[in-house]
Amino acid sequence: MLLVLVSTVLVGVSQQTGWLGNLRSLMSDVAYPFYKIASFPAYVDSWFDDLFSSRDELLEENRELRAEVLVLRARAQRLAGMAAENERFRELLNSSALLDDSILVAEIVGVSADLSTQLVMIDKGANDGLHVGQAVIDAYGLVGQLVEVSRFMSRVLLLTDITHAVPAQIIRNGVRLVAEGSGRVDLLEIKHVAETMDVREGDVLVTSGLGGRFPAGYPVGIVESVVRDPGLPFSVVTARPSAQLDRGKHLLVVVSEVVEPAVMSAQEPDTADDELTESLEEEAPLP
Repeated sequence: MLLVLVSTVLVGVSQQTGWLGNLRSLMSDVAYPFYKIASFPAYVDSWFDDLFSSRDELLEENRELRAEVLVLRARAQRLAGMAAENERFRELLNSSALLDDSILVAEIVGVSADLSTQLVMIDKGANDGLHVGQAVIDAYGLVGQLVEVSRFMSRVLLLTDITHAVPAQIIRNGVRLVAEGSGRVDLLEIKHVAETMDVREGDVLVTSGLGGRFPAGYPVGIVESVVRDPGLPFSVVTARPSAQLDRGKHLLVVVSEVVEPAVMSAQEPDTADDELTESLEEEAPLP
């Protein structure tokens, strides 16, 4: 009874003065730091959960973006390769427009697996009017000549093969030379050059037309070095081929008006084509 009476009096006094509300507010302010301290472990735990969750999400997103970048780069490389191939093909066609001779566009379908020879196979043959001995060029210069022809395919001997030689002359002064293959795709050898012959580094060599095999005027190479040794009877001269022998997939065959007898004419057409096809299977396919 006394407790009820005291409570009633305190409530009445509080309503009149408001000191009980002030006491409650004061107690709340005093207890606030203790509440923060008590809730700190839960806050830290939640913060770490958010941190690691965000980190895992960022790592996963990073992996996905890396994968997308690789795919886009692969596509860009393919497009760049196609653009470069189209550009080379355009240059090839533009170069053919400057020729007086008739030309035929052919695609390389194989290369020789024998490192001692430099041969490529093209997808044109006797059915397209080709025959042994015709010159083959690209957009930059002489590539070589046809040495074997079947109905649907032909084999081209590159001018850098060690068995190949091209009668050439220097544009600057008309000096006649013979450019021979070195076995390297980036090197031609000019032999039997007397010390008195006017040959300089940077001289441009073109086909002379002598011998009747190669039409005159096709770029052959550029002289890179001339070494004159008094102890040797001839100067050592090397040249860089004008044609890009190690790249590209298309070539131009110079179709001559005079058809020379083919070496394989003594064989039956079917037999000749089968033998050339079998030899193609031994060639290393292009990538």
